[in-house]
Order: sequence, then structure tokens, then C-alpha cells
Amino acid sequence: MNIRLIGTTALLASLAAAGCATTSPGSGYGYGNAAPVSSSAACYDCGTVTRIEVASTSNSNVPNATGAVLGGIVGAVAGREISDKTGGSAGNKNVATAAGAVAGAVAGNAIQNHAQAQGVYNVYVRMNDGRTTVVTQSDLGGIREGSYVRVSNGRAYLQ
Repeated sequence: MNIRLIGTTALLASLAAAGCATTSPGSGYGYGNAAPVSSSAACYDCGTVTRIEVASTSNSNVPNATGAVLGGIVGAVAGREISDKTGGSAGNKNVATAAGAVAGAVAGNAIQNHAQAQGVYNVYVRMNDGRTTVVTQSDLGGIREGSYVRVSNGRAYLQ
């Protein structure tokens, strides 16, 4: 009977000790478990995006009035043609021409401004070693504030 009691006690002690053991890989620094290596510590050119500013620039030599003038001409001609086709009076044709010119000028100006605008982004990156750097690029490529990036050749790339 004593043997049975000793065997049962030994079995319960073994199970209790086994329940305290860790089985997850990489936990602890004992034999066979290497210290975890942070990927951020191994990358000198890497960091976290802290801010993104949008700066739109225009690199075209065309004056801003060109789109409005061309749009106004096209709008005036279109207004006149529509009035002619619908059988309007002379006064109606003049009103349609003026309205078409105004609408065309507004549309032409908006189209030109959109075509000239190039999105340029200033990406602020807090590097792993504490430095802060700013890169200017025309495409974000999925980068957002808080993204982990590598800065190379004056551009930030997602890691």
C-alpha cells in the first residue's frame, strides 16, 4: 500500500511540474533557445512613419488662363449650337452663348488645374536609432502614418 501511495504522489508531482513548463518556441534563453532578434534592430535604414504632408506643385509653363479661355470658347460654341438646334430666338442664342462660355471657362479651368497638379508627399520617418528624416516622393505606395518603412535612395519603401 505504501508503494501505491508513493507512486501516486510521484505521478501527481510529475504532472504538476509538467504543467509549469513552457513549450512555446523562443521563450527563455536556456539551451537550444536563442535570444529573440528584433528585425528593427537589424535595419539601420528603417523606421516608423510619423507624419505625411501633402504638397501639390505645378511644373507646367502654361499660364492658368489657358484652360479657362479654351473652355470658354468651346462652351460658347456649344451653347450657340444648342440654341440653333432648338430653334431659339436671337436673344435666346446670345444668352445660351454667354452661359456656355461661362460654364466652359469654369470647366476648362478646373480641368487644367487638375491636369497640372502633381501630388508630392513629404514623408517624415523616425528611424530606429532616433534620427528623424524627411523624404519627398510622388507616390506613397501604400505607406501610411505608423507604417514601418526602409529609407533608401531618397524614398521610403514599405517593409
